[in-house]
Amino acid sequence: MKILTDSNRDIAEAEKILSAGGVVAFPTETVYGLGAISTSDKAVSKIFRVKNRPKFNPLIIHVENTEMALKFCSFSEKAFLLAEKFWPGPLTIIAKKKTNIKISTLATAGLDTIAVRVPRDRIAQKLIRCVRAPIAAPSANISGKLSCTTADDIKEKLSERIDGIILGAQCELGLESTVIDCSSNACNLMRLGSIPLEEIQDFLKEKEIGGFNSEGIIKSPGQLLSHYSPDSRILLNQKFPKSDDLYLGFGPRKDGIRGLNLSETGNLREAAKNLFSHLHQLDRTSKKLGGKTIKVAPIPNKGLGISINDRLERASRLK
Repeated sequence: MKILTDSNRDIAEAEKILSAGGVVAFPTETVYGLGAISTSDKAVSKIFRVKNRPKFNPLIIHVENTEMALKFCSFSEKAFLLAEKFWPGPLTIIAKKKTNIKISTLATAGLDTIAVRVPRDRIAQKLIRCVRAPIAAPSANISGKLSCTTADDIKEKLSERIDGIILGAQCELGLESTVIDCSSNACNLMRLGSIPLEEIQDFLKEKEIGGFNSEGIIKSPGQLLSHYSPDSRILLNQKFPKSDDLYLGFGPRKDGIRGLNLSETGNLREAAKNLFSHLHQLDRTSKKLGGKTIKVAPIPNKGLGISINDRLERASRLK
């Protein structure tokens, strides 16, 4: 695995790796992504192999701007409104796929829809501009496991599987993008994420946005019930940790408790940023202690707390 920086020279090296069908991890404002050229079946297939990802689970296609997105899909009126408001940023829009486009059918899982996003992260934007093509990029993890928000976690988990990594700081937001399906007249939530659902509802002036599609079709990442999981067992809503527990706290810290705190001030945005990186650290500690259970404090189920609880609930499901 080549270790790259955000210098022009190294971004050009990343472009060479991608153009040859390789996979490169790169930072976005949400989590690190595993990037491959979206127009190449060979490259996209490698993403699925690296992640052990089921082929029915489509990938998000990262584009430079709305103009690039519209080369591959058709936007409804609400999709245009959402893109104008939230792009570049942590919103993925699912739209009707145009016919005869060059995007690999593997990337869209053979569906007639496509998931697109314009990341705002400087390095992600620089890479897309250098490649001059949309990049298929799911979260940087083994399928079902914890997403990575730091370069060190990627080096530990994926260094033997991928061709390169572009180093960046810890991801700004720490949760994957919110995914909204705009492929019909209605808007449907496909994945909770870094933009709270009520913020989207308020913007669209809609009291409700439909939930996950009832047809049972996986149209978006993050719909599997068991996901985002550490190797260790997790117990949620633990209010009274003991001194020998391994504890993921939230709010004022209790003395003598072993573990980490998502936010001592009870800030949900700080908690979201720290969620995956703290779980990675606690998972490593758990292994050193022989597989100790990670106990997690209650998280307020409002705003970003709803997204955080979604990740924790999926992570805690018995596999």
